[in-house]
Amino acid sequence: MGRPVPHAPVSLIVGMLSASAERFDRAEAMLAERFGKVARASAVMPFDFTRYYEPEMGANLLRKFLAFEPPMNAADLAEIKLWTNGAEGCFSEAAGLPPRRPINLDPGYVALSKLVLATTKDHAHRIYLGRGIYAEVTLSYLNGAFQPMPWTYPDYRTEPYRRFFEEVRADLVAWQRKEQPHHEEHEGHEARQRPE
Repeated sequence: MGRPVPHAPVSLIVGMLSASAERFDRAEAMLAERFGKVARASAVMPFDFTRYYEPEMGANLLRKFLAFEPPMNAADLAEIKLWTNGAEGCFSEAAGLPPRRPINLDPGYVALSKLVLATTKDHAHRIYLGRGIYAEVTLSYLNGAFQPMPWTYPDYRTEPYRRFFEEVRADLVAWQRKEQPHHEEHEGHEARQRPE
């Protein structure tokens, strides 16, 4: 019989999407007030992989990722997603004009073995967390790099995204070596075992 153990701390990440880089600055301040220091930020990148968001958000969208410290409890992901949904609503109310959705805030976390994203949309490969929120393993860490899954979105397959998450993972490894020096070896061993 398997013995339940707490999940190791993970690094909170938030992907921001907007037509305005200025909104990224405002959102970053809100997120840092709620979740702690921004440990790492990506460059602002053009988001031209799909036009899915344009009716709500406008054209010429931009993407930026943030990672926060200290590491978080993985069990908090659903509550964090609900909070970021509320924060998006604050931007919509403040705008008062189109676009109807001035910014999109997508939280998730980096663990040593994977990148997990939160979503409100169910699918065969997503696990229900509660309160209308699901979790998806979007990237798996194998052979020294993050690798896409069959369902991974095209932008999350790109080298700039994966490099950012690998940098966040390296920060997490450094933190765990300082706080829990034997954990990384343990997690790798457990990942190879059959579930009980």
